[in-house]
Amino acid sequence: MARGPQNESKSRPAIDAEAIRQLAKLLDETGLTEIELEQGDQRIRVRRQYGGKNVSVLAPAAPAVVTTVASSGSAVADDPAKHPGVVTSPMVGVAYVGPEPGARPFVEVGAEVVPGQTLLIVEAMKTMNQIPAPRAGTVIRILIEDGQPVEYGEPLMIIE
Repeated sequence: MARGPQNESKSRPAIDAEAIRQLAKLLDETGLTEIELEQGDQRIRVRRQYGGKNVSVLAPAAPAVVTTVASSGSAVADDPAKHPGVVTSPMVGVAYVGPEPGARPFVEVGAEVVPGQTLLIVEAMKTMNQIPAPRAGTVIRILIEDGQPVEYGEPLMIIE
């Protein structure tokens, strides 16, 4: 029996175009660059690549500054990612500053932290991942809002 396109379509499930559209819309709404959905033996990954010829982007997502304390150095003030005390997101997900909605945040600007202390939570794939303080110091800036989508490597806060 010869294999042809008709036989392959029976063995492979059809691509769910509506699911792809919904995931693409979710990328636009959240500002994420990649999202993946797995249901049973099907897996759909939608990824946005900046810099491509056929990609149109209305506005890139930028982290919102929740609170700040004056710090020295204009380069650091302009780009928090260059600060030596920056804490970045280890994964793509949604950042939460407290353990549950309406609860006090884990830390606030001016708080003294110790290594390993929980700073915030990043939810990824329905898993709540505690983000620990990498070093002791004082929280001088919190760069995200509660419930904000974050990317891998995105600055979350600054500890001096």
